[in-house]
Amino acid sequence: MSTATEAAPEEVHDEHPDDDHDDHDHGLSDFGYIKVALLLGVLTAAEVMTYFFDTGPVEVPGLLILMVVKFWIVAAYFMHLRFDNKLFTWVFVGGLILALAVYAAMGTSMVFWTDPAGCDLSPNPNC
Repeated sequence: MSTATEAAPEEVHDEHPDDDHDDHDHGLSDFGYIKVALLLGVLTAAEVMTYFFDTGPVEVPGLLILMVVKFWIVAAYFMHLRFDNKLFTWVFVGGLILALAVYAAMGTSMVFWTDPAGCDLSPNPNC
């Protein structure tokens, strides 16, 4: 006796639930992530080494360059921006540029936009 809830043999699919994700590239293999982690470790070791050796006037620019390279690697591989639509990368970079612009504007307000007499809103009898 057959009921309406039984599936006909032709309706049974022999697919795995993970098959629908095979056509998307969501990152590196495990070995690829290990290589990225090793590269980040080497760059971090280079940053730490700058504190043990006197590199003179190239210390700060070198550290800034290493910081930017490490940030790009982390954003590209661990945040999957390298494998996603380029629109996501542009939104991320646009937000980063906006944040840096606001930070720079705030930083200049501390130096360039002060009262020449040195007066501010604090109660000062000389102002």
